[in-house]
Amino acid sequence: MTVRPVQRQVTVEVTQERAFALFTGAMGSWWNPGHHVGERPFADVVVEPREGGRWFEVDEGGVESPWGSVLVWDPPHRLLLAWQLDAGWAHDPHHTTEVEVRFVADGPARTRVELEHRGLERYGADADEVAAQLGADGGWAGLLRRFAEELQVPA
Repeated sequence: MTVRPVQRQVTVEVTQERAFALFTGAMGSWWNPGHHVGERPFADVVVEPREGGRWFEVDEGGVESPWGSVLVWDPPHRLLLAWQLDAGWAHDPHHTTEVEVRFVADGPARTRVELEHRGLERYGADADEVAAQLGADGGWAGLLRRFAEELQVPA
């Protein structure tokens, strides 16, 4: 079975460096607070800045809940994350799909952020439903919009 990857993009009026830095270093500022895997809402979302780094949320009590890991760290051009959430949005280190994010310069202070979430066939019978959720406004489309809106806030 093949499931088409979810592909979304947004163009932001900042340099590649700034777009990459906000996407990776301040994910908690733009991630939808309703999207959490821990028992309580997150206080932050962390992407450790290195290959092999962890990707996780931290709740208000300091409890960490893993989401995946960093497979490729290539600032300010590319980020590849292992998404290790099952169809019920629970962490499963044996279930991995990939989220690749490319930051493409489109002028001196303009960047196209291209996201692809692939390997969705690994969800088996749930693959089409998960792909639809990830591709919907409540998924990556809405998250990228929130990311772009956060970049409009003065640094």
